[in-house]
Amino acid sequence: MILSISMFNENLTVQKMPSLLHDVPGPTRKATFAMACFWEPDAIYGARKGVVRTRVGYSGGTKQNPTYKDLGDHTETIDIDYDANEVTYSELLDLFWNNHDATAKTTLQYTSIIFYHDNEQKCLAEKTLAEEARKKKDPIVTKILPATTFHDAEDYHQKYRLQQHPTLMKAINLEPGPKVKTSHLAARLNGYVVGIGGVEQFDGEVKKLGLDEKTAKVVRDLVEKNKGQRLVC
Repeated sequence: MILSISMFNENLTVQKMPSLLHDVPGPTRKATFAMACFWEPDAIYGARKGVVRTRVGYSGGTKQNPTYKDLGDHTETIDIDYDANEVTYSELLDLFWNNHDATAKTTLQYTSIIFYHDNEQKCLAEKTLAEEARKKKDPIVTKILPATTFHDAEDYHQKYRLQQHPTLMKAINLEPGPKVKTSHLAARLNGYVVGIGGVEQFDGEVKKLGLDEKTAKVVRDLVEKNKGQRLVC
């Protein structure tokens, strides 16, 4: 079946792709971080090798069924499923520390928190916090807390950067909803469309992701166009 779409002022005809890598089987581990907002971390972690799935939401508080307009005592958070054979928790912590200001005093909604899932994560978090504190002039505000209930954010927040390209979403057979949160392909493209990861990495996994060349070219052009740009939530 052929799907005709218009993208970036170009008329493209995209072959529907039967082998799109939305679902990745196998065991994963969890990492959960709050780092000032969640759109930017969703893109950064989504394009990291070894990350299988991402979703954004609200955590750390006691309010039942929080929403973006009524968070209560929760914080904007990203929840990550990762393959420990491809990326370590320490490497995920490096991304945490290097991609937000851990000294910024903000409201609870945007504060900095590492939610640990086991004692090993807790120890690594405490170790890296101490290392970061020695580098900073200002006090680090990051909290290290046990992971509690994670409440999914509304659909329009999930893979927000990718959703700004509706024709690309259509080309990969996705629409806002549950599958966007679980799709490995969506996590990857959510980073690539804003320049995260780089062309070499993208080209190295195009076939694995199941993209045809016309769709891959659209994504590749976005990687080139946006590489090095600072992300703002």
